[in-house]
Parts: sequence; structure tokens; C-alpha cells
Amino acid sequence: MLVSSPLSGKWTASLCLLSTLCTLWTPAVSVKEHDFKKCDQSGFCKRNRVFADNAGASSSWESPYNILPESRSFKDGQFQAIVLKTINAKGDTVRLPLTVSFLESGTARVTVDEEKRQNKEIELRYDSKVRKERYNEAEEWVVVGGLGLDKEATVGFEDKSQTTVKYGPSSAFEAVIKLSPFTIDFKRDGESQIKFNDRGLLNVEHWRPKIEQPETEKKEGEGDGGEKKEETTLENKEGSSSSGEDESTWWDESFGGNTDTKPRGPESIALDISFSGFDHVYGIPSHAGPLSLRETRGGEGKYSEPYRLYNADVFEYILDSPMTLYGAIPFMQAHRKGSSVGVFWLNAAETWIDIIKAKDWRNPLSLGGSSKTSTHTHWFSESGLLDVFVFLGPTPQDLTKKYGELTGYTAMPQEFALGYHQCRWNYVSDEDVRDVDRKMDKSNLPYDVIWLDIEYTDEKKYFTWDKHTFPDPIGMGKQLDNHGRKLVTIIDPHIKNAEGYQVVTELKSKEHAVKNKEGSIFEGWCWPGSSHWIDAFSPAAREWWATLFKYDSFKGTMKNTWIWNDMNEPSVFNGPETTMPKDNIHYGGWEHRDVHNLNGMTFHNATHHAVKSREPGELQRPFVLTRSFFSGSQRVGAMWTGDNQAAWDHLHASFPMILSQGISGFPFSGADVGGFFGNPEKDLQTRWYQAGAFYPFFRGHAHIDSRRREPYLAGEPYTSIIAAALRLRYSLLPSWYTAFHQAYVDGTPIIKPMFYTHPGEEAGYDIDDQFFVGNTGLLAKPVTEQDKVTAEIWIPDNEVYYDYFTYKTIPTSKGKRAAIDAPLQKIPLLMQGGHIFARRDRPRRSSSLMKWDDYTLVVTIGRDGGKSAEGDLYVDDGESYDFEKGQYIHRKFVLNGEATTISSTDAESRDPSSVKEGDWMKKMHDVKVDRIVIVGAPASWAKKQATVESEGKSWPASLDYSAAAHGRASFATVKKVGARIGADWKVVVS
Repeated sequence: MLVSSPLSGKWTASLCLLSTLCTLWTPAVSVKEHDFKKCDQSGFCKRNRVFADNAGASSSWESPYNILPESRSFKDGQFQAIVLKTINAKGDTVRLPLTVSFLESGTARVTVDEEKRQNKEIELRYDSKVRKERYNEAEEWVVVGGLGLDKEATVGFEDKSQTTVKYGPSSAFEAVIKLSPFTIDFKRDGESQIKFNDRGLLNVEHWRPKIEQPETEKKEGEGDGGEKKEETTLENKEGSSSSGEDESTWWDESFGGNTDTKPRGPESIALDISFSGFDHVYGIPSHAGPLSLRETRGGEGKYSEPYRLYNADVFEYILDSPMTLYGAIPFMQAHRKGSSVGVFWLNAAETWIDIIKAKDWRNPLSLGGSSKTSTHTHWFSESGLLDVFVFLGPTPQDLTKKYGELTGYTAMPQEFALGYHQCRWNYVSDEDVRDVDRKMDKSNLPYDVIWLDIEYTDEKKYFTWDKHTFPDPIGMGKQLDNHGRKLVTIIDPHIKNAEGYQVVTELKSKEHAVKNKEGSIFEGWCWPGSSHWIDAFSPAAREWWATLFKYDSFKGTMKNTWIWNDMNEPSVFNGPETTMPKDNIHYGGWEHRDVHNLNGMTFHNATHHAVKSREPGELQRPFVLTRSFFSGSQRVGAMWTGDNQAAWDHLHASFPMILSQGISGFPFSGADVGGFFGNPEKDLQTRWYQAGAFYPFFRGHAHIDSRRREPYLAGEPYTSIIAAALRLRYSLLPSWYTAFHQAYVDGTPIIKPMFYTHPGEEAGYDIDDQFFVGNTGLLAKPVTEQDKVTAEIWIPDNEVYYDYFTYKTIPTSKGKRAAIDAPLQKIPLLMQGGHIFARRDRPRRSSSLMKWDDYTLVVTIGRDGGKSAEGDLYVDDGESYDFEKGQYIHRKFVLNGEATTISSTDAESRDPSSVKEGDWMKKMHDVKVDRIVIVGAPASWAKKQATVESEGKSWPASLDYSAAAHGRASFATVKKVGARIGADWKVVVS
């Protein structure tokens, strides 16, 4: 039977608890926007927008925040002072400790807290279960390094009105801290880049006691709930006149039938951050909109709502919207020609960001007057500290590197994770899984992983198997293992509240669950019906969680079993905005409102470490997929963009979303190939596989109501075209793995937008449907529009470009668009001249079966005619942590001179004797370079020969040359090179 889920309006059988035959089912209906707050329905968002409007409407507005001059100090790279907030006409103030830290990396950090008040009335209003200070532990979860202070930073100038601190490389950065009103101007080489409180919108809602007014004193017609009440504020109590603020949501707030009690009262923080002279800002994922962020204060082509960061289960999300989605990374970048800067807003509470752009005139009365556009942003969070990191670039690469120094870089995945993943809700039995596995092989469709959604469990009880449909999980796992494949099972944070279920019994008895505002275990509704949620903020809860994944606990799992964390926003079907009440209580006495955006990451982190410790001496790198995330989640796994639809516009929207993830430090991302909801037409499904071949995380997934759509069911010619896309992905796995290694080392995105690779080309700043892959020079623009048979690729430079498949030279020039033929069977993919990249050309059915295959190198001759080309290859055993002990191969390939030699050397100039070779490196002695293809090879090569020199030996290699013809570039192939991939070698053409 079907039961309506309370408040959600969704039909679901998740509440059907009595019958094992009850099938969980949700129809494909569009997201109900009214289930999620708009800014004017969020009390603190509305207050801060009104604050901004009032400030902007007054020509005499001045921020009420001033630094107490005598409180200033500077020592060892840190400026400290007290900011006084004037709260009434009498001049009463609140003291706000300010710290500006200048870090060795050149990053600056600005923190504003609030002095703790030892006031009996404030003490009395707090329940002992709830912490009364502002939440200050986000750093412990997010920041892993880069906090060393710059002891070389100096005060360059100081007087009664300001302090200027010089810091960063060669002291090229400076922070001009003005006292009254308090502002900070961050400059590089003397030019303003980022300004804090330039528009005077700093707003720290200070703590105050709640003084209830007698019922009789309420205004006629006003009541409780969300209606306005007359309450005595701190200002009233101290004798001033009413502030005129709307206090209706200070102490409680209702939405969708739920009331949020607020024991700490209003405590939002807000700050305006201006990017001087920058017309484009990027980042703050996840949103389903363009890569270059839109303005949010209304008008044609603009949003009327701020961007929202509040992790939520948004059912069938809409496109081109600032509406919140499943994850939040509060890292924003701004770009202009010659400069890239950024800010990281370290706050885990609900956050909104307004964006407006304005012209700044210089000498408007002179004939030479000019204007530039600046982007003004306004950030507001419901609680916590004001804690902002400032990055002054000057390049996009500097931003991702410095941000990664703070929050960590992408975890180095196992190689299988870069292959294709086959998933749906749900494969109905272990025999179904075996059958899909066999049919993928029969149709020559390579894949690495098959996934199980919630139906594999015994009545939605995680860590169990349905004994009727999955009676032999070990046998299923062994078949997959024999074919070099893996299994992923879903484990969500909601634990079914059922008698006799050992996991929930332990969760309760050990008190590892999230509590409600009364301090009792919180009960809500999700897929199993009545559920409790593990509190992964608790160290003891995480330790207990790890025990559940051990092979003798989670019976039926094997070493090739990995994990998928879904619904970890957390999703609560009968909760406000389909999530957990904000006044729930977590470990340490923190309210859920303080840590909401961190919740998914803590669960993801707990699962990562649980899988890593399944048995003593576990050597495999974990694979754990998450839906909800925050800054730092990149350290422990991959993410996907959630419940998209089988529609062309959702295919098109996937790339801006994934590119945004990449530049925001979390590049291991993807979208459900084919669309989760609905049934894609054959052309759409085919184009989506071609696009998915360029997602860092490549997974096909489908809703339980959708028709079966495994690639072998598509029929011809579609299955063959999809197979070609899969084989393209697999042939390029060496280059994808190398790109992942680069992300692991320094945070470089795996697929890169145009502004990132060509920051000086303004025409590319808002292009988000084409990208470069790693450092390969491969420029891709998958077709994402219906009935399109050509692709217009914007060319960002004057290099030579070749068609990847035909070697045709693309007739175009810098700043122009090249029309590329793209019938259904073709992916628009170009090769930029001047690169060398690796691939493996032998078709295999999974990545593990390619492990000992030889390599092909592709060299693309650039506009210089072959004087130079470079590339690299990183390879390790693809599964263990031995690479951390030096067990890896990292080669640098160089074409030099007048295209007469191609060489391979250690990319890190390591001494071979410095690393003792383990078993894997010894076995790699048998893996060779098989071929080298030189696209655009000079005509002089037509009659030349090739000689290979390596390890004190030399031998001839055949060289075939094909002259240019019919638009195709000339190319040469050096065959049977035979040099070890891990050795120094040189191919001489003479």
C-alpha cells in the first residue's frame, strides 16, 4: 500500500512498515518550490536584506562598527583589536574581538567573534543542553593546514585612522584596516582587489535576553507563531527607544507547519565583500545555474533571490536558479584580465549570498574618463563566527592551490573509480546483478562497478541483505571480482527504528544518535519509515560506526565492496524543508542550525574511515560517494549532482555544475548519465554517454520508475555508439589518472573551464560548455542540445588544433569559433598542439584488466612546427597507499629540437636508487611504450628512421609516415618502441 509522507506531499511506501512486499515508490513530479524557503521566509535573510536596503537608501548611512583605537596590536603576523558595535542612540556598544591573521601562504584570515557576557538573564535563558557561545568548531572539521602565521608581515603605516599591514610574497600584498567605520581594503601591488564592509553592511546580531511581554500588551490582532510581537529588546531594556527592527523571528520561526525555537535568539552575521574591478565571480556550489554567477537583486537576466547554501534534498531540482541543492562550498572567486582573487566564508550554518554589479567611474568629468565594473557581494549566515579567508591570487591556479592548502586536496582514488559505473534504483536480485554483468560483457561494453540502491536491504535496514532477493551476496561479489569489477552498496545515515534490529538497538543504548531540543533521541521519517540519525560529530559514534563495516559485521561484503552515502543532508521527509529541525542537538551541545552544512561531510568522513578500517592492515584506498558535502569533503571521496531529469536541458546544465565543483576544490564529481528521473529518448541517452565520458565521476543511474536502460538495451546503432564513448573513456584512463594525481598534489581541476586555462581572454569568462581535460591539451565540447549535428567550439589561443578522431587541422584562429561536424556517432574533441598524452589502446572490459597493458603516446605538433611539446604520465598500482612510499612512476615526455627527439625522464628528477622497488614496480618492468603517434609530423619525416635509446642499449623502431590530405594533418607512427614505461628513454628521428 502507499501512504502519503507527512508534509512532503510525496507518495511513498517508505512508511509502509508491516509488509516485506511493500515497494518504496515515489512518482516523478517536479520540485515544489514552496517546500523550500525564499529569503523573505527566512527571518535572518530578510532582516539582512532589509538592512542593506535601508543602508543603500540613505546618503548619510555610516556603518555602526568602529575599532577601538587603543585596542590595536600587531605581533607575529597577527593584528588584533576590539570592534565596537553601537546599538542605540545612547551610544551603548557591544564588544566584538577582531583578529586578522596573515598566513605564510599569502592568505589573510579575518575573524570576528563576540565577547561572552556574564549576564544572569542571558545565563538563565539557556537550556543546559545547548551551548551558549557562537559555534566555533568548523575549523576543526574543514581546515587541515596552511595556518602558519607570516612572521615577516609588517605594519607599513599606522595613524589614528588606520593600520596598513604588508604581507605575502615580496610584501606585494597589503591590508588597509580603517578604524571608523571599520573596513578592510585588500590590495595587491598597490591596487585594491577585495574590500570588506565598503558598503557598510557588516551586521553581527549580538546576544540579548528575551523579555516576554505580557499577553495584554500585545497589539490588537497580533499573535504568536510567525506573526510580529512587541517584545522588549536589549536596547529597550537599557532605556533607548525601540530599534524598529522586526523581532517576529528572533525567538521562534515557523515554516511549513514546523516551528523552530531559537534559545540563543537572533545571532546572524553578515558582511559585504566587494571585488574591485571584477565583472565575473564563480564558485559557491552547488547550484543549477551558469558557471559565471548571476546578479540576484532582480532585473532582466538576473535572479531575484540570493544564492542559498543550505544542504537539502531537493526533489527534481529546477535549472537556472540560485535555489539551494545538496551541498555547499562557500568559496567564491573573481576574475578579470590580469587578476584572480577569492574569499572562503568558513561558516556551516544556513547562508545566503546576494550579488550585484556596478560601474565605478574614474574621472567622470574628464574626456579620458573611464569606468570599470565591480562585483559587490553580501553574505549572511544564521549563526556562528564571521570567519573569512582572503586569497589575492593573482592566477586561478593560485586560488585553487591556496584553498587546497587550507581544506585539503582531492583524495587519490583507486583507478577503478575513474571507469564507468552502472547503477539504478534498483537491481532487484543478485541474479539480476549477475545478468547485467554478463550482458555488458556480451555487448563489449566496458564497466568497472555495479551499484545497489536501498532495495537490497532487509526492509530498509542497512548492513543487512534481503534474504529472498539477495540470498548469495558473496557469490555475486565473487563473479564481479573474477571479471575485475566492484560492487557499491548504499548506506544512509537514517537507521530504521525497528524491534530486533541490532544496529538501532546499539545506536540508542550507546546514545550515538542526534537528539531533539528536549535532549531525547530525535525521531523522523525517511525511507525506512520511523528512523533515528547517527550523530557523526561524536567521536564515539564514529568509532562505533566503523565496527559496522567490518567483514564479519556487514556479512556478504568483500574487498571489492564499496559504499554510497545518500540522503545525508540530512533528508528527513517530515522535517522542515525536508531536513532536520534546526533546534536539534548534536555532540558537544551544538544546535543543528550551527552545523547543518557540515552534517553530510561528517557522515561521509565517518564512512570513509570505517571502510578504511574494515580489517587490520587494510591497504586499499576507500571509495565512498556522497550526495551532501562541504568544504573539505574532497579529501574523502566523490560526489554527484543529485536527482536530475532525463531532459536535454539537464544534460546541458551538468557541465557548469561540474566545472563549478572543480574550481571550488571538489573536482571528483559527476551527474547521473541519462538523467535520474524519466525515460531518455535514444538520442539523449547516447549524447549523455558521450558527455559522461568527460565527467570525472562517470555513472549511469535511473529512478525505480524508469524503464531499464542499460546500454545494451538501447539497440543499434545506439549501443555501438555508446560502446565507443565508453572505450574512449577507458583508452584515456592513463591521462585521467594523471589528472587526478595533479588534483591530489595541488588542487588543479580535472576538467578546466576557459577562464581557468586562459585567464587573459575575456571572451571566455562566461563559457561553460567546453573545457580542457587535465594537462592533455584535449578540448572537449560534448553535444548537449537536441538535433545538433555541429558544435561551435571557441578557440582560446593561436595554437594549432586537430580533430582527435580524424587528425583534421581545424581552420580557425584565436577568439573565433570553429564549426565541428558532430553527427550522433561523433564527439567534438580537439587536440591542442604542443602536448604529449598517454592512452592504452587495447579494448578491455574493466580497468583492472588493463593494468599491465602497454601504452600509446600521442604527440601533437604545435604552431612552432615541432620545436617543443610536453606532457606527463603518472601511474601507480591503482589501489593501495604504496604510492605514498615512492612506489609510483611519474614520467615527463618532451619533444624537442626541430622535432628530432622524443624523450622520457622522471618528472620529479628522482634518483632511481632512492626508491627500493616493490612487487608492483618490478612487474611494471614488463610494461612498455608500444607506439608513439605524432600528429602534424613534419614532411621531412617521410624518409627518416627512428632509433630508440634506453638503459644503455639502442635499437631501431619502424616509422610510418602519412602525408597531409583532404584537410587531415600529416602524421607519423613509431611502432614497437619497446622502451620500459618507467625508464629513461629517447627516440631519435634521423
